[in-house]
Amino acid sequence: MPPLTRWFLRSSLIFFVLALILGLVTTLLREGGDPQVGAVAQAFSPVYFHLFLVGWVTQLIFGVVFWMFPKYSMERPRGFESLGWASFILLNAGLILRAVFEPLHALQPAAGLGWLLALSAVLQWLGGLAFVANTWGRVKEK
Repeated sequence: MPPLTRWFLRSSLIFFVLALILGLVTTLLREGGDPQVGAVAQAFSPVYFHLFLVGWVTQLIFGVVFWMFPKYSMERPRGFESLGWASFILLNAGLILRAVFEPLHALQPAAGLGWLLALSAVLQWLGGLAFVANTWGRVKEK
């Protein structure tokens, strides 16, 4: 298994566990009855979905695709590895920024936090584009 695949898969498992913990905690806090605590828990709900979908599902898919899709060429069986690493780094940097600053922005909106959220979205988008650019040539007929 290539190192990049291991990084994608291990990261996906870490984000899966974090999403499950966050989902459990936010559910328990929302059901506790205190409206202020419920509002804080509500601010973390989008983070749960991002950790689950981008952190776990997307990274699991990216890792398996990088490993298992047909060869790009004999010289570069998995395409351009630098694009794969760029995808991993950009996707995770964007996800971590979002996980930190989205609840802060929800609880206390500020322009600076809004720009950091926009940056997180751009980083994730660029990570997705790097993945597509690296994978596109591997989707072909036999």
